[in-house]
Amino acid sequence: MGEKILVVDDQEGIRKVLNILLSDIGYHVFTAENTEEGLRIFRDVNPPIVLTDIKMPGRDGIEFLCEIKQVSPETEVIMITGHGDMELAIKSLKYDATDFINKPIRNDVLEIALKRAHAKISMRRELRTYTENLEVLVREKSAKLVEAERQIAAEQVVEGLSSVMRDISDDLQGGIRYFNEMPCFVSIHNRDLKIVATNQIFKERLGDKIGSNSWEIYKDGTGRNETCPVRKTFQTGKGLRIEETVKCLDGKELPVVVHTAPIRGSEQDVELVLEISADITEVNRLQEELRETQQRYQQLFDEAPCYISVQDREFRITAANLRFKEDFGDNIGGYCYEIYKHRTDPCPDCVILKTFEDGKSYQSETIVTSEKGEPCNVLIWTAPIRNAVGEITQVMEMSTNITQIRKLQDHLTSLGLLIGSVSHGVKGILTGLDGGMYRIESGLEKDDKQRIKDGWEVVKLMVSRIRNMVLDILYYAKKRDLKWERIDVLSFAGEVASIVEPQALSHGIDFIRNFEKETPDRL
Repeated sequence: MGEKILVVDDQEGIRKVLNILLSDIGYHVFTAENTEEGLRIFRDVNPPIVLTDIKMPGRDGIEFLCEIKQVSPETEVIMITGHGDMELAIKSLKYDATDFINKPIRNDVLEIALKRAHAKISMRRELRTYTENLEVLVREKSAKLVEAERQIAAEQVVEGLSSVMRDISDDLQGGIRYFNEMPCFVSIHNRDLKIVATNQIFKERLGDKIGSNSWEIYKDGTGRNETCPVRKTFQTGKGLRIEETVKCLDGKELPVVVHTAPIRGSEQDVELVLEISADITEVNRLQEELRETQQRYQQLFDEAPCYISVQDREFRITAANLRFKEDFGDNIGGYCYEIYKHRTDPCPDCVILKTFEDGKSYQSETIVTSEKGEPCNVLIWTAPIRNAVGEITQVMEMSTNITQIRKLQDHLTSLGLLIGSVSHGVKGILTGLDGGMYRIESGLEKDDKQRIKDGWEVVKLMVSRIRNMVLDILYYAKKRDLKWERIDVLSFAGEVASIVEPQALSHGIDFIRNFEKETPDRL
């Protein structure tokens, strides 16, 4: 079964024709003869596209359009209009109608309008998918950042163990048994800067260094007596924390954070120094991965083909991508309503505020002003940003510039008006041709040469008008300034009378020409 579509029209013939056309295209068609029935069907089946007549008994198509947009703002509504409904058709575009098509409905025009509707639906879907992917990316990077913070916290815990070791300094063997359970390198050094005890992990990874100099485990350990952390602790009587690189038995170099703590005797003299070295390879890896992730995220943030900003609860912009800064300036810390709208207070019905209130994503369309003073039509989509406990701390706003789309819609509206005007002009010329042909036929029947001549003059005049109209269309296909022209009023009135007179006579109506003599010669 195809995609659902609703057709609302009070004329049964039009409903049947549209049902056949749309069913052949592949749609599952629902029809209604008035807006009340149409609204009931719409609430039941929720079709993504609706075609509705603009003039119907009771509530007209404009009211029906507004009701649909209140229920489902994303539904695309195509208006069906007659030749005399052009003002209402233009009005419907202001209420977010997708397009309008004229009666009688042509297949190619209908398909073009449906393609525009599907294009807007696809754009919204892509934007929604893009937003959801960004939310997933933010959550993943936030989780990695939390993990890195946990690693740093572990370092701090290790550093705190130094003070605990002082409590077990009186029981060296007991301390070593405790050290063997610790997942880091632990060693004890005497005042001669010799290693007197190590834990099991130290022996397995760095070797049996008991009796070796305190500085030999480090990279380039030869001649490091003066910079040895154990020596500095004996000299100052205070614990140290530094980053070093140690040499493993397999030849690998391992980055570590070294913590030292003095172990004092009964007279408070420093008799031994406890050294704990924690492997920070994983921490460094995570930090590097975090930096790379932040760079990729920033690149994605800046290269996104739309305006992206992050705002706090006071509507201050805390971050913005490159596209935003190019068009609206580097206004980090400024208020969005000042930057976008040059207002002094928040906008009514602000979608950012709604997202803060209920945590949902919202979509809206508005007009903003760039840093250069240029108005821009933008389609806005919001997404909440939550902290580790699920609280909404900021909101991301993505805005797609649809100014060109709106300009194209305006051009299409103007084109529709032009086509309507041309159609009425052609219709008038055809009526004139009918009048001329009527005169010629009447003259032939009555063998009235003057009547035949008058009819032929009308035909030549109408042919001349057709030629001029075609030339005007070709001329005005390019943008030019209007060219004013003065015409003879009486001649113009005579031409109109020549067109209307045959029609009146054919219906048995007397036609009388009565032009005022004091009519101005020119107009």
